[in-house]
Amino acid sequence: MKFGLIHEIPVPRPWTERSAFNAFEETIQQIELADRLGFHSAWTVEHHFLGEYSFSSAPEAFYGAIAARTRNIRIGHGVRLLPFPYNHPVRAAEAAATIDVISGGRLEFGTGRSGTRIELEGFGINPADTRSMWEEALEVILGCWTEETFSWEGEHFKLPPRGVVPRPLQQPHPPLWGASSSSDSHELMGEKGIGLLSFSVAAGPETLVKRFNRYRDGIRRAKPVGKYVNEQIATFTQVHCAETTEEAHATAGPRFGWYVQESLRKIAELGDWKDGTQLGSYEYAKRLLGGIDLNSLDFDYLLKNDAVIVGNPDECVAMAKRYEAVGTDLLLCLVQPRDIPHEKVMKSIELLGRHVLPEFS
Repeated sequence: MKFGLIHEIPVPRPWTERSAFNAFEETIQQIELADRLGFHSAWTVEHHFLGEYSFSSAPEAFYGAIAARTRNIRIGHGVRLLPFPYNHPVRAAEAAATIDVISGGRLEFGTGRSGTRIELEGFGINPADTRSMWEEALEVILGCWTEETFSWEGEHFKLPPRGVVPRPLQQPHPPLWGASSSSDSHELMGEKGIGLLSFSVAAGPETLVKRFNRYRDGIRRAKPVGKYVNEQIATFTQVHCAETTEEAHATAGPRFGWYVQESLRKIAELGDWKDGTQLGSYEYAKRLLGGIDLNSLDFDYLLKNDAVIVGNPDECVAMAKRYEAVGTDLLLCLVQPRDIPHEKVMKSIELLGRHVLPEFS
């Protein structure tokens, strides 16, 4: 199992004129350290209008800085939102190819649809259209990358014959991944022949087995959208490693609980869209909380349900081994959920790199 970082780039209030700069600079420093320590990849999300939860609204620009300041670590779109007008597929293809070129062929291209009302409504996107938009946009991107002259006539996009440049450095194209939160979409990613980004919040490793099996079922009958099948499974969890268990719990506790509560609140709001909008494949959002009090999903709940990796290096190794045992190929570590002091995040990454990663080499 390989290890990567994943960042939302939160910026807690109150904001100053330096708040955004500090958040991006600290994130880059964390990725630089991970690069030196041998982490496989660094991923960021794409979010819009989410305030202090995430400032990662233009990841393609941020990746230029990562490419310039690192040497080996791979750069992951976690994920590029493909429904229009978030991003037009031609622009997405051009931007991703440029990142791949300037990074020396280090791009991992994850894609997704978005899962919050505030974002979909803000861009005027009908939730019922996002799956077909995502599927069609992915086809367009692959055509732009792999054909000298490409044209398209579809339901959502039309393109006369054009040559799109640059093309990716990695041939035939960078590894493809798809984000999934529901069981059905896990299977869909397998059918597309793309890597799985299983984003299940507050879930212990053993609870992922059924979803991973759905993905593998899809892989067995895959009709790859790309030129090859990427059958890797990635999942994420919050991670904090310290010298002692007590220090790790004291640092992570309130931040880990806040992140889970905010994440689920934003997704659940989609299920409360009561103006007659058809949610289509987002119907699961209506059932997400099932009467659960969000305030009960605190740090104690996460510990009891083995939904985080937190503790001293030995404890982190033991917990990570459970992710490996259920079939995880790439474990994405969310090391900054809100406002953990930068020096403590750096220390956590160092301990992971020096004591945890070697146990999986």
